[in-house]
Amino acid sequence: MTRITGCLLLITLLSMGMVQMGRSGEHTGRTSEAMQSIRESLFGEVDRLRAEVEARLAQLLSPTNYRKGMEHYNRADRDFEKGKNLEDIRRRVERAISYFEKALENIELARVTLVTTLNAREDAQKADAPTFALELWQRAEKALQSAGEELEKGDVKDARKKSAQAETLYREAELEAIKMNYLADTWELLKQAEAEDVEKYAPKTFKRAQELALEAEKELMENRYDTDRPRSLAQQAQYEARHALYLAHTIKQIKKTRTELEDLILVSEEPLRRIAAALDVFAEFDRGIGIVGDQILAGVTGLQDSLVRLKQDLEEQRSEIANLEARLKELEEQLGDIAQEKSVLAQRIEAQAKIRQQFLQVEKLFSRPEAQVLREGNNVIIRLVGLNFPVGQAVIQPQYFALLKKVQQAISVFPGCSVTIEGHTDSHGSDRLNLRLSQKRAEAVKAYLLANMDLDESRVKAVGYGESRPIANNETPEGRAKNRRIDVVIHPHLPGLEATRLDIQKADEKMR
Repeated sequence: MTRITGCLLLITLLSMGMVQMGRSGEHTGRTSEAMQSIRESLFGEVDRLRAEVEARLAQLLSPTNYRKGMEHYNRADRDFEKGKNLEDIRRRVERAISYFEKALENIELARVTLVTTLNAREDAQKADAPTFALELWQRAEKALQSAGEELEKGDVKDARKKSAQAETLYREAELEAIKMNYLADTWELLKQAEAEDVEKYAPKTFKRAQELALEAEKELMENRYDTDRPRSLAQQAQYEARHALYLAHTIKQIKKTRTELEDLILVSEEPLRRIAAALDVFAEFDRGIGIVGDQILAGVTGLQDSLVRLKQDLEEQRSEIANLEARLKELEEQLGDIAQEKSVLAQRIEAQAKIRQQFLQVEKLFSRPEAQVLREGNNVIIRLVGLNFPVGQAVIQPQYFALLKKVQQAISVFPGCSVTIEGHTDSHGSDRLNLRLSQKRAEAVKAYLLANMDLDESRVKAVGYGESRPIANNETPEGRAKNRRIDVVIHPHLPGLEATRLDIQKADEKMR
């Protein structure tokens, strides 16, 4: 009441001086500020409550209380704009607050009583159902609103009944949105292909597109929460549909112009010839396109390997430069004791040089199809590209024992090291199952290493990351194959490095 009384007094003073204020821009500005201050005093609490109930879905979960509260709020707002009696405005604001508070109580009850429906609504919203399944979404919203009205009346039984209807509609809207999101463009392309009689000219590719689209739809129906595989299938179907359209157009053009078969083959060889030339490979097609393709693939693979090595060399050089700069600063600070045989940083440089030597030793153990050896800081990563598991299993087959024998030799290069076995999968399948499968595969490799070499179990850790750390595109079979992998990470133990870590930190802090 004190705040309202103060507001009434301020309004009275303003109205008494209104003529004078109208003559001065400065006074007009002060009037506007004063009016804004009065509005904040009157509407501050109700504005906060209104924002809260709207954020908590009062329009759906307590629609009657929300509607009545808004009627009083809007009337109070209009009356204030028109400069009407403040006491009447205050009473309307208080009524609005009362209804909004009742709405909050009903929302709390709804959050407990209608929990599964609200979860279904959230899932549908994540699938963008308001965009892709608007009609179903609106029907679901209306049903939930009816459930909220019944709950306001105290009829929990009818509220749950209508809530169940809303839940069904939300789930249907969610599925429809996912299908539209992933498959609408695909079916549109297939419809276009049918209209252009593509099946006549490219029947195999067209059939493949149809099969992929149907498979994607089936996957969505059976497990709507693992959208990685259906999305990938839908994208493949779109590609095949576009491919079929292209093939049909090309074949029609060939028939129309009566192009010779020899000309077609020569035209198809030209792009490969240009790519081979860019790789400094002389393309000869007298034994077919496949030979040239293999030459190009070998050239690209060599470039990729060179790029990896260059990146690692660059990182090492940056580290060496940083060490040398730090060494220079250290020597400048230690001019009085420059004859010291080994400084902290000198030990670090020596330790890192040893790691480089050991890395090269490990790299020579593996062929390209067996493993890719990488460096990440001081850690050595053996990416076992040649180790495969049966689908959905974590059993190491005998043909991979020789490869794991080389892993044992690599670990032995680093006495006292610790090892992390990382399991990774592609994105197909549920996140939970992928995580479990990757963990089991990592543990299988750990068990094999412990059983076949003298290694303290406390120094070996197995971790499954599932699909969370891809290294390639999950949308292609080749990319998914790369993501299904075991990484053996070796953490070297180098006394020259470990013993001085604290000293290095102190030195670095001192130099800063």
